Amino acid sequence: MKRYLTFMVLLACTISSAQNITDVLRYSHENLQGTARFQGMGGAFGALGGDLSALSINPAGSAVFNNSLFTISGTHYQKDNLATYFGTSSGFKTNNLDLNQVGGVFVFKSNNGSDWKKMAIAINYDMVRNFDDEFRVVGTSDQGIDTYFLNFAQGVPFGSILLQEGEYIEDGYLDIGSVQGFGDQQAFLGYYGGVIDPQTEDDTNTVYNSNASYNTVNQDFLRVTSGYNSKFTVNFATQYQDNLYLGASLNFHTVFYDQYDDLRESGYEAGSLIQQTDFSNFLHTEGSGFSLNLGAIAKVNENFRVGGSYQSPTWYRLTDDFSQRINSDLADDDINFINHDIINLFEAYTIKTPAKWTGSAALIFGKDGLLSLDYTYQDMSQAELRPAGDASFATINSQIGNNLDGVSSIRLGGEYRIDQVSLRAGYRFEQSPYADGNNIGDLNGYSGGIGYNFGGSRLDLAVNWLEQDYNMQLFDTGVTTPALINKKNTNVSLSYTLNF
Repeated sequence: MKRYLTFMVLLACTISSAQNITDVLRYSHENLQGTARFQGMGGAFGALGGDLSALSINPAGSAVFNNSLFTISGTHYQKDNLATYFGTSSGFKTNNLDLNQVGGVFVFKSNNGSDWKKMAIAINYDMVRNFDDEFRVVGTSDQGIDTYFLNFAQGVPFGSILLQEGEYIEDGYLDIGSVQGFGDQQAFLGYYGGVIDPQTEDDTNTVYNSNASYNTVNQDFLRVTSGYNSKFTVNFATQYQDNLYLGASLNFHTVFYDQYDDLRESGYEAGSLIQQTDFSNFLHTEGSGFSLNLGAIAKVNENFRVGGSYQSPTWYRLTDDFSQRINSDLADDDINFINHDIINLFEAYTIKTPAKWTGSAALIFGKDGLLSLDYTYQDMSQAELRPAGDASFATINSQIGNNLDGVSSIRLGGEYRIDQVSLRAGYRFEQSPYADGNNIGDLNGYSGGIGYNFGGSRLDLAVNWLEQDYNMQLFDTGVTTPALINKKNTNVSLSYTLNF
């Protein structure tokens, strides 16, 4: 019989391994991506328009273009992560290169004297978040992985997690998850992984003990993530008379996300029944989403513009699959048959991210340059996992309402032109989504750039740097002392624009 099987698992109990506040925040947050000009000015384009990535802020911006054009952008991503855990620090750096933006706009001008001076139709692809990342957490902790399994196992009848006669271990793992739920499945994994044992061998026993003896343990935790959240925008905008621009966009989102976690634990006491444990988890998420934008830009006079826009909630329809692997000195002989080929599939679910409101203002200094300011507000306490009637989702939604808060973001950008050369700089600030400011800190970002206009085309270069701190638990239960992760991202982007 084939030993490596894949089954559908519909978990009846909490699936904390798969969906939580972290997932909601992951898909609600958009990094500063897009064209090099957009990044170089900190993304402050709500009252300016005239850039394809600006459509993500204010869809009226495509009517500002004077002619049709095409833009393509590539970015080099460098991510520096410094993790501090129980006084020990470890750094990790990753680099990758990607095509992050491509799009075009078609501008149609009126020749019949109508008040509707111009119409624009644009399509644009933006990678709004690159998930490729890696960090390592190393330290000496007083919380071992045995506490994770004990927290799930206590109260579970021993007989309910035993293999049936002739049953393969991987079949038992999947069947328990399907019928009894995630908690009992983790108890099963802890027992056959050799980390915990029942107090008695009686089928009715509900008390479990650890096989690990320690005051402190050495932990080496690795997280590797990959994937992206992208947005394909279909935009329509128009110019009314000389001073008003109106626009709307339909946004189609695509999500691919992989997360691999591996914890290696050692340093138990000399008399401990186990001396080392290796526990890994792999989560794969994919799906799609939809949102729409409405916006307007008004010229108050030749030197001052204001803008306002609304981005609807984004509705993501996602599916997860999840796999695990464990080993220790006391693990069952067949434990390696439970590995990342044995997959738990979850029912599809929906994440609704909150709406965004943006107000913008810009000063235009003729052909010499400009200054622009955007303010965006998003109430993260209104985020939601659906179906809301699901008991585990209701618990998470309550946590979202109690722990998350409104997020204010400020983007400031400027551009100075010297003949064909444009010099740019920008600043970005984003509040922590947590009401108490913990778990995720405020984000600060700086950017700069340069562009050269060849007449029929333009080449732009930008450097975008941001920093943010995270308090991250290695696991949702048991090993809960957070590691402090300091994240510094440096993006270098190059864009080429061709005018028609």
